[in-house]
Amino acid sequence: MNKSGFPQSPVLSPQSLILLFFALFSAIPLFAQDDLEQTRLNTLKYGTETEIASLIQTLKTESADYLDNEIIKLVENTRNNKIVGGAFVFFTEREKTGLEKRALRAIEEREDEENETVHAAIDYLGRIKAASAAPVFRQLLESGERRFMNAAFRALGQVSGNNSDETAEYLIDFYENRDTGNENQRDIIAAIGATGSNKAVPFLAGLAGDGDTRPVLRIAALEGIAKIGDTAGLEAVLACVSSKDPNIRAAAVTALGPFSGANVDAAILDAFRDSFYKTRIAAAQASRRRKLADAVPYLKFRAERDDIPVVREEAIRALGEIANADALGILEELFTSRKNSDRVRIAAGEMIMQNAPDRFLDAFIKELDEAKQKSQISLYNGLLKILGVTKCSGLETITRRLMQDKGAAEKNIALDMAANNGLNSLAQEIKAIAQEKNEGLSGKAKRTMEKLGISGD
Repeated sequence: MNKSGFPQSPVLSPQSLILLFFALFSAIPLFAQDDLEQTRLNTLKYGTETEIASLIQTLKTESADYLDNEIIKLVENTRNNKIVGGAFVFFTEREKTGLEKRALRAIEEREDEENETVHAAIDYLGRIKAASAAPVFRQLLESGERRFMNAAFRALGQVSGNNSDETAEYLIDFYENRDTGNENQRDIIAAIGATGSNKAVPFLAGLAGDGDTRPVLRIAALEGIAKIGDTAGLEAVLACVSSKDPNIRAAAVTALGPFSGANVDAAILDAFRDSFYKTRIAAAQASRRRKLADAVPYLKFRAERDDIPVVREEAIRALGEIANADALGILEELFTSRKNSDRVRIAAGEMIMQNAPDRFLDAFIKELDEAKQKSQISLYNGLLKILGVTKCSGLETITRRLMQDKGAAEKNIALDMAANNGLNSLAQEIKAIAQEKNEGLSGKAKRTMEKLGISGD
């Protein structure tokens, strides 16, 4: 008791006060994270279309899927076109299932939906290859509603599945015997190729080789032949390699990718000499797809000297796909040579870290540090992003360093590195980020802890 008659309050030592302070305030960020997730859930339940659209964009940026089930529930019970359309786009980009019923309903009840919502529904069902949607697409085409026909043609080809031959024949008949209008012809041809049916090859080869057919349709036919990859279409592709139209030449070279043989190799290598830059791009892409080792010296020349940046980048990607000793040596030289442009070095860095990360990690970190020291922001950010998707041993030290950096970008990438490589040894560093005020970072850190099985205690 003190003199006033009240019980005496216990006196805490300085050490006890410090411990109490940390015990109280270390929990705040975790509560804040719980509040954030509850706020987001409430936004989905009660928010306006603008607030929900903003939340979906945030989830997209964070590559977060933990609210997918709530979004599915929301979309099932609303006719707000902005919300429904935004959800379709969000799920389409990730090829995420779950909205099939709502998408089918949007098509079947299209008179009550905005055109944009119906288009988004069609695109979604096509992207996830929902076979159950095929009859609905056919009904839509038979209705003759031109506002949806392009999208319906494309999607029907994508969902053909086990009925690819039948679907291809249906689409060919539609092209040849109905008034589709010029605006639909390219999409029909693309859909025929998307079925993957060998029965479509004669039709596509005939279109590709027909000099009286519009170039855009011949190009679509060449792309279809490449998707199917049946050798019955090779002769038509080789004939188009020598076309006077540069765009047809480029499309033909690209279409050579799935085929093999000395004549195919020779056509691809010869395409590197074409003055039209898209044909050189096509040559690089075909070499990449076929892992054509004979193309390495051509790709080296293009990667080092081509005056079109995108050609250089495609050549670098092709070298990364071929990835033999010569190709890796060229990529290393392109990456470490500081006279090269940032775009070239980033592309080369991405390839060496995809193919031999353990071998090149030390050199990569050296160039990363050099870029930061010299304030080469574009190069630094590009290399940092590559580290975020790299999987290899020896990443613990650099990951810890990035977690202790002041920058949010570094910490964000470091969390990806920890998650991708199972770095449970960095539990304390991840917990520290989970307690930061930055809601995006703290939320990501908490999800990383869950993925790695790290206790929040």
